[in-house]
Order: sequence, then C-alpha cells, then structure tokens
Amino acid sequence: MTVELDKSVNQSTQMAFMVIEVMAEIGKPVALSELSRRIGSSKVRVFRFLRTLLSLGYVLQDPETDKYRLSYKLYHLGQALADSTDILREARPVMVELRDTTGFTVSLSQMEATGMRILDMVRTEQPVEIVTRPGALLDFHASAQGKIALAFGGAHLAEGPLRQWTGETLTDRAIVAADVLAARKLGWAEAPNQTLQGVTAVSAPVFDRDGAFIATLTIAGPTMIIGTPPAERFIEALIGAARKISINLGNTDQHT
Repeated sequence: MTVELDKSVNQSTQMAFMVIEVMAEIGKPVALSELSRRIGSSKVRVFRFLRTLLSLGYVLQDPETDKYRLSYKLYHLGQALADSTDILREARPVMVELRDTTGFTVSLSQMEATGMRILDMVRTEQPVEIVTRPGALLDFHASAQGKIALAFGGAHLAEGPLRQWTGETLTDRAIVAADVLAARKLGWAEAPNQTLQGVTAVSAPVFDRDGAFIATLTIAGPTMIIGTPPAERFIEALIGAARKISINLGNTDQHT
C-alpha cells in the first residue's frame, strides 16, 4: 500500500505518529524494511522519522539486530495522562463540596519542574476576583501550592532571584524555607497576598495509593475573610477534602 496523508495539516507530524502507531500495532522489534513496507513509504523517509524519534527517546534500536522498538517513554506519558484523568474524576465532586462548604474558589494543581500547574478550578462569587485560570503555572515560592510541593513533593527553588509578584511575595529564601518547614509540620500552607494582592490561598497535599505526593487542593479568597492565619474551620474543611481525594485514589494512610 502507499501511505496517504492529509494535505490540510502538517504531514511530518502525521508521519511521525504513523510510525509510532504502526510500531505499536506490530508489538515487537521491527526492521526498517518491514516498517517501511507496513507504512507504505520509502526506507529513506521512514528512517528520517525513526532518527528523530530515537533522538527524542521515543524509539530504541537494538545494536545487534538493528531492529527498532518503542521505548517506555510513551508508556509513562500515557500513564501520566491516565493518572491526571483519575485525579480530576475523583477530585471534582470533592472540590464542588469544598466550594459549597467554605464559599471560596477551589483549585487542583500538579507539580511540574518549574512550578505548580492548575488543572481544574471550581469558582464562586467573591468580592475580590480570582483572575488565575486553569493552565496557569504558579511559582513555588509565591504560592501555597508551591510551598506544599516543596514540603512534600521534592520540588526545588530555581537558582537566581525569586520573582516578586506583589509587595508581600516572599523573596528571601530563608523565609520561604521556614514556611516550607511549617507546612511539613502542619500539613497545610498559606500564601496571603503573595501571588495576588488581597487574595489568600491555602493548600493541602493529595497523595496517591502509594503515599506519594500527587497534587494540591487549594482554597482561595479574600484575605480579609480567610484570615492570616486562616480560620480553623477553613483549614479543617480543606484538609478533610484533600484526605477524601487521597482516599478516593486508594490511599489508606490515615496520617496523610
């Protein structure tokens, strides 16, 4: 057969994914000639895409047989997507319940190399608008989510000066370290006016079935209402909700 590509979209991208899909369908190490035959394209062209996939770590080549196979990098990508989907499915009802209980906007975030990515939000009407949106990346030092990641997730602050978002953003590493130590002891962290002036965020960790840190659950609202430190009833509701999500994900450690 001859490969047919959609000329209305990027053909190189189509070809790269076609190589991956055919290799997955074959399910075992495959020679360049066989892969080219199955795809219906020249060996020169298929080799060009294999070389790119090799450089990115998605394909491996056996030095003895010269055959190609998919690497576990693709598996890990799929597993990460599955894990995120599980988290969102289990977290959403709890987030709605926490929003209704506290009256604050609730968000779920996951750790990345340079900060905390907001995956989902459940909003509420508040005197101070929460302008942060799903997809936003929050700095570790300037967010309650980031302090939890530093305390429980093995995150590290980047080298160089810490960005100042507001007049109250913590840019002294020693003070940030003290906040992280407190978060580890208390099981929650706050960031009053540190990313948005007039807004306090309070976060708690979510753990997976193996007890590993996997996400943060956060309430955010006007500093004057949440309080500094936050009112005990808000902390209890947040920690209880985070523990509920952890349990829904299979975590049975009562200390989380």
